Amino acid sequence: MTVSYPRLAARTVRFTLGVPRNLTVAPDGRTVRFVRTPDGVTRTGQIWEYDIATRTESLLVDPVALLGDGGEELSAEERSRRERSRESAAGIIGYDVDATGRWLCFPLSGRLWATHLGARSTRELPAHGSVIDPRLDPTGRRIAYASGGSLRVIGVDGDDDRPLAEPESPTQVWGQAEFIAAEEMDRFRGFWWAPDGQSLLVERFDDSSVPVWHIGDPEHPERAAVQQRYPAAGAANAEVTLWHIDLGGSRTPIEWDRDAFEYLGRVSWTEHGGPVIQLLSRDQRRSHILSVDVTTGVTTLLAELADDAWVDLTIAPQHGPGGRLVWAEDREDRRRIVVDGEPISDAAWQVRGLVGLDDNAVIATASQEPTEVQVVRFGYDGSVTPLTEGRGVHGAVVGGDTTVITRASLDSTRPEVLVHAGADAPGRIEVAMEEPPFHPEVELVRLGERELRAAVLFPREHDGSALPILMDPYGGPHAQRVMASARMFLEAQWLADQGFCVVVADGRGTGGRGHGWDRAILDSFAEVTLADQIDAVQAVAERYGERVDPSRVGITGWSYGGYLSALAVLARPDVFHVAVAGAPVTEWRLYDTCYTERYLGDPSARPEVYDANSLLPLAGRLERPLMLIHGLADDNVVAAHTLRLSSALLAAGKPHTVLPLSGVTHMTPQEVVAENLKLLQVDFLRTHLARER
Repeated sequence: MTVSYPRLAARTVRFTLGVPRNLTVAPDGRTVRFVRTPDGVTRTGQIWEYDIATRTESLLVDPVALLGDGGEELSAEERSRRERSRESAAGIIGYDVDATGRWLCFPLSGRLWATHLGARSTRELPAHGSVIDPRLDPTGRRIAYASGGSLRVIGVDGDDDRPLAEPESPTQVWGQAEFIAAEEMDRFRGFWWAPDGQSLLVERFDDSSVPVWHIGDPEHPERAAVQQRYPAAGAANAEVTLWHIDLGGSRTPIEWDRDAFEYLGRVSWTEHGGPVIQLLSRDQRRSHILSVDVTTGVTTLLAELADDAWVDLTIAPQHGPGGRLVWAEDREDRRRIVVDGEPISDAAWQVRGLVGLDDNAVIATASQEPTEVQVVRFGYDGSVTPLTEGRGVHGAVVGGDTTVITRASLDSTRPEVLVHAGADAPGRIEVAMEEPPFHPEVELVRLGERELRAAVLFPREHDGSALPILMDPYGGPHAQRVMASARMFLEAQWLADQGFCVVVADGRGTGGRGHGWDRAILDSFAEVTLADQIDAVQAVAERYGERVDPSRVGITGWSYGGYLSALAVLARPDVFHVAVAGAPVTEWRLYDTCYTERYLGDPSARPEVYDANSLLPLAGRLERPLMLIHGLADDNVVAAHTLRLSSALLAAGKPHTVLPLSGVTHMTPQEVVAENLKLLQVDFLRTHLARER
């Protein structure tokens, strides 16, 4: 039986199952460990080990063998963590290894497990409650973990399990990242070990002042709605504090001006120096990098960052070899590596992330062409040495003298994982993903006067006739979709094969092109991001001539892409003739503090900015077909967004379609739901774009 592409994409989690992830290199550089599912359709992650000398792989930990027929059970806290990180896999999704290379630990089904790497033996430890985010101390003697609002510690031999900090109220939590940190700041951790393994820095957050929202399940009226603390724009955030806690439970609060700097953005503690934290003001226009004296809790200013729009949180400022302080900062319209206050990467490179530090250089991922990412060695002496080349998206991990390079390209939908050790030819770690049923025939182009990076796809057997244009954007801040990776355009090619010219265009704000490009959207979600999609439509019409029909233009997207799609038909029906908007933000006052206020400010101080970017005032202008789709269990973009827009449309007498998804969150991983959802969207688009315009 032939499986449809939408169902296969859901089954394979968009062809990510079977791809090695969470790669780490042993301190001695002799082995590489990683998580990989056994094939391209099984969601259960296993831990594998690659031996560099023999170039062989071996299975280190198999969750099925550990759990037997019992299967995996997740706590509500763990499900929430996975939702924040958009994690759809199961089994082992992450692990931690101590600095000595002797022990590995991981959570599985809410239980704590430890593997002695020398003996290759795994055992469950008698941890308390449902285990979240276990971390080995660097010396390999103990494991700290969060559970039930507490932070606990246990020996690697399973002895001496005890709490280091326990909540004093139902809204207090130790050792976990609060909602905003995980959802909007890419910080998923809530505690950090000292290099000597004798103490930790621990976050405590208290949600008591955060408004309570209720997420109900209308399909099951017998069930009570789930209460959730949601910090909507302009409302109170969780109160976040940081503490130094030793193994005896002695606590020292870390001091900073929390009125001026509400957000704890980054924390690091390396063997090369004391702890370093990065803070953000509520308006995110100021950031302080501070050193921490753990004996007194006193902090000292190391660097101050400021921006008229916002300061981006990127790599965690940290001490490297020789005690150098390393961070990333926007200077001369480029994100650059800064060491002890001076940039060492030149303005030709836009830094993406940190790979590692050594005695002579910082290794980072960076771009010159925004659709490509390279691994680059930036020397402290100003030298620049690219470690990768070619049209592709590269990443890396390092350990000892070993570097593991990952590469995705337009030539293949299958990524490569290459192990470089010494002068020998690189080894290769197997990619066990399912083979996609086709290869995208994607053309990466530059459109319009702003040279918008875009991907254009026609049906693979296009006869040259004029096709309707289907815009398929995300379009939101810091979210590039146009990259030199064929696998990223599988769904776009399937959409094109249904009879469209599909265009994926990255407009201003989507990242990769420097400081000014990102900040063009300040206060202007609606105006700027929509203008770029209109420019892309016009440029495609000019470039492809008789192969496209600009009198028939559709637009579809999810999340911010859903907002942009609904906005397009509401504000510019002369350009866009039909839209499918999935999980759209329709009223920014309903979205969270950190994300929304970064770009639009405080809604109480700037109501006119929020009104100008809301879809609700535009409801009376609808004259094109619009389908709204929303998961009723979505705790990020809550279903109230779609329901309020639908109510406004109904009040204005504007017909539209609403498709509610019972039990579905911001992700739609279920195979049948994903398949039928895509087929319904395509049918809606095809039907309305087939009519005379």
